[in-house]
Amino acid sequence: MEKHRIYSMPFAKVYPLYVAKAEKKGRSQAEVDEIISWLTGYSQSELAAHLEKQTDFETFFARAPRLNPARALIKGTICGVRLEAIEESTMREIRYLDKLIDELAKGKAMQKILRH
Repeated sequence: MEKHRIYSMPFAKVYPLYVAKAEKKGRSQAEVDEIISWLTGYSQSELAAHLEKQTDFETFFARAPRLNPARALIKGTICGVRLEAIEESTMREIRYLDKLIDELAKGKAMQKILRH
């Protein structure tokens, strides 16, 4: 089976879109970074290094220092697909991030987004 093209896309190409989506709704880049760190375990400097190196999505998630176990609490749909129904693990991680950024843009409190 052929991999989805997003797997080979540089994370740095989509990151500014996440930030723009958040900022358009009055949220901040720092909040986007906090979400990414919560989900993946990357520090701010590690995230910056991946952005600079143009790391692709597949590698970005494969090398994540600590995928947050609470990410399994992220439920709902993204792009019309139920998160729980996504079988491929890398795609599920990408969609978890998409869902969290959507929640941020919709004005949800960080405490709820980060499943505290």
